[in-house]
Amino acid sequence: MAGDDLVLTVRSLEHGDYPALRALMEKVYPDLDGAWPRKTIANLIDSFPDGQVAIEESGKLVAAALTVMVDYKRFSNPHTYDDLISKRLTMLHDDEGDALYGLDVFVHPDYRGYRLGRRLYEVRKELCRSLNLKAILAGGRIVNYHQYKDQLSPSQYIEKVDRKEIYDPILTFQLANDFQVKRLLRQYLPEDDKSQGYATLLEWNNILYEPAEDLLSLRKSQVRLGAVQWQMRLFHSVEEVLSQIEYFVDALSDYQSDFAVFPEFFNAPLMGLTDTSQPQEAIRFLAGFTEQFKHELSRMAVSYNINIITGSMPLLENGELFNIAYLCHRSGKVDEQRKIHITPHERRDWVIEGGHELRTFDTDAGRIGILICYDVEFPELGRILSDQGMDILFVPFWTDTKNAYLRVRNCAKARAIENECYVVITGSVGNLPVVDNLDVQYAQSAVFSPSDFAFPHDAVMAETTPNTEMILFSDVDLDRLRVIRSEGSVRNLKDRRRDLYSVHWHAKGPRP
Repeated sequence: MAGDDLVLTVRSLEHGDYPALRALMEKVYPDLDGAWPRKTIANLIDSFPDGQVAIEESGKLVAAALTVMVDYKRFSNPHTYDDLISKRLTMLHDDEGDALYGLDVFVHPDYRGYRLGRRLYEVRKELCRSLNLKAILAGGRIVNYHQYKDQLSPSQYIEKVDRKEIYDPILTFQLANDFQVKRLLRQYLPEDDKSQGYATLLEWNNILYEPAEDLLSLRKSQVRLGAVQWQMRLFHSVEEVLSQIEYFVDALSDYQSDFAVFPEFFNAPLMGLTDTSQPQEAIRFLAGFTEQFKHELSRMAVSYNINIITGSMPLLENGELFNIAYLCHRSGKVDEQRKIHITPHERRDWVIEGGHELRTFDTDAGRIGILICYDVEFPELGRILSDQGMDILFVPFWTDTKNAYLRVRNCAKARAIENECYVVITGSVGNLPVVDNLDVQYAQSAVFSPSDFAFPHDAVMAETTPNTEMILFSDVDLDRLRVIRSEGSVRNLKDRRRDLYSVHWHAKGPRP
């Protein structure tokens, strides 16, 4: 049989398949009394048709999988195969169950080089996700254990299979398909001499599972990000700046964006309304408008039904100056994040102090973090936020030269990859010679993703034209993050060697 001649069809098992199914089961399981009776298979097809899957090749049945729904709490604890069967040889399918239970997967010996078993497992996983079930459970025979029973306990055998020191055709396959051994089952199939009656209880967790009470909260998984690449221009009043802000908020809202993001110090042109020859006085003059901007941006968030990351603004508090970003929720709630790391320019010319707190924020469109410009160049901060479950990191920035911009861009991209999250960077463009420190700007705003098959090959979801005032949109899928963290090609969050290293927060303020 040549592989090029294969024509495979994956479909639901039908009543008329029973003769072929019986022949297949007797060929695969000659040591376990062969096939189930017709009425057992008929009951499975009638009670749970989606769980009974067949693969045929040019009309010939070559592989199949049998599955039922069960109560997770009951079958994630010790049980035997007989617990799944009634006295009338009927599989006990539970329509109200919250997990799948894999009864059997069998593949014709002539077709075992074509990964049909993996294909059937993928169908089960998709079924588990589509039904919003907690997990897939399965009792797995350890069919080569009889060869080692005099040297190894069942637990030692399982451990060696896990370390690939021993090959077991069933357990090795299940471990390769992201199943985890939950416990050892005794007397699972007493007549199974090859396994000596033992089996492994295997579990694949559906990381997209949402309990019923969480479903009522309508968790959003598809999120539209909107960012403003802001033109630095001469403004003559606060009202003029606010009008320009509202124009962009309105535009982003019209496109049903969940977030509007502005750059760091985007309202800095207002320093042109005072004497800019004294930088410390000019920045404190700008800080005098921050409360008004906070109030107006919060109003816009509610009015336009959009969450706004306000870029950043100077805040004067008890004689100290901070660089602060506000998160204005569309519910009316306002949170804040202060810049932690202060650049030499900010410290020297404006005497800005660094903040002492870092935290994530729950929004109606995911859990987010905010790092202002220079902060994204310190990987520890992204690590702390990812440990708090961050989905999206927003980075409002302000850079004058391309090399400064590329520091921010490259570090932000690294944060997306290493923390398996989305990262949005947004900056200002244009020239403003009449205001000291605003002579030139360089920016290309962008949205970055992890680097894996579910995302763009270069990990860039969207980006603007450099040095041009414009808005950027990007639709992101939060569920993809949950999948990649559990099943990605690499799993940066999962594979961190926490037994060797960790990041701790030692701040003057409350711990995050």
